[in-house]
Amino acid sequence: MTTQTIRRRAPHRADHVGSLLRPATVQMARHDHIPAEALTKVEDEAVPGLVKLQKEAGLKVFTDGEVRRQFWHYDFMGMLTGLDMKPAKKSLDFKGEFKTPQIEPHLTGKLDFPADHPMLRHFTFLKDLVRPEDGIAKISIPGPSACHFRVSPDNTEYEPYRDHDLLFHDIAAAYKKAVQAFYDVGCRYLQLDDIFFAYLGDEHQRALRRAMGQDPDKLIQSYAWMLEEAIRDRPADMIIGMHMCRGNFRSQFVAEGGYDAAADAIFNHTSVDVYFMEYDTERAGGLEPLKLLPKGDKRVMAGFITTKTGTLESLDWLKKKFDEASKFVDLDQLGIAPQCGFASTEHGNAVTEDEEKAKLELVVRTAEAIWGEN
Repeated sequence: MTTQTIRRRAPHRADHVGSLLRPATVQMARHDHIPAEALTKVEDEAVPGLVKLQKEAGLKVFTDGEVRRQFWHYDFMGMLTGLDMKPAKKSLDFKGEFKTPQIEPHLTGKLDFPADHPMLRHFTFLKDLVRPEDGIAKISIPGPSACHFRVSPDNTEYEPYRDHDLLFHDIAAAYKKAVQAFYDVGCRYLQLDDIFFAYLGDEHQRALRRAMGQDPDKLIQSYAWMLEEAIRDRPADMIIGMHMCRGNFRSQFVAEGGYDAAADAIFNHTSVDVYFMEYDTERAGGLEPLKLLPKGDKRVMAGFITTKTGTLESLDWLKKKFDEASKFVDLDQLGIAPQCGFASTEHGNAVTEDEEKAKLELVVRTAEAIWGEN
């Protein structure tokens, strides 16, 4: 009896991480704290315009711009059973003048993915707007590691989760349910934003983990195990992407350091199909870790284009960057996307809507220039 090899490839060479600047109507509605039902109506009216923006830029991968979220990860996490968002005494540790809202996750009970998780509806609303001939709808959700990395030991109120092995098991189980639930509503391209693999390449972040009694290298292995447990039994026609960066809030960052510590775990110990890797500054380290990508269908969407500023990279410069990358990985296993989203929180980065569109158009032009396709 022979085992058939499942082949999954990134649907397109040109892609993007997902979040887009919030339209003015949504910003105003949130600022005015209108009732939830009214806010949903404003968001529903905004999503078609964001889909149009992506189509006009030439993209064939569509998201809803994460227009319904305050944070890229906290909204999803707070909608899980057993995890609640509560006021915090401090903001997240971003380097810059802007401070994040003071909220943080608490583990309050047994983790689970509820059948009525609101983001399932968020995806189906988007999917209904994307015609098959135009491309594919994608949703991004925080990766499993967020449910551990973002919860401080003091906020683990559910006593059984003092046992990290049990916690990791239950996170993986909840995410396995999430993966299947998104598939059941029609999702064939799911992205997990598992940015903490990149954080754990930062010596300061590693020291903070050690101070908590945690081994950063073992955490990388545990996070890879959780991710693989969540996705390994997915249907054959479901593509899984993962995004890694070092923080993105109003064009500020948290961490710096290369992918060296995590590359083997993410490339060779998970069945992720598409890797969105931040590479817009020296903070991301060198391209050498790409040599650990196994030959085959896996693809890295190299994030040479930044979303943190509106300055437009040149096509010639981007071609040179891909020439450099091809020394470590076959050019056929590369694609292009910006290094992060344009609005990981509702506040957005320090770019204009015109600059955002120009960046997306550049992604498409680069893909066409290098591979003859987008």
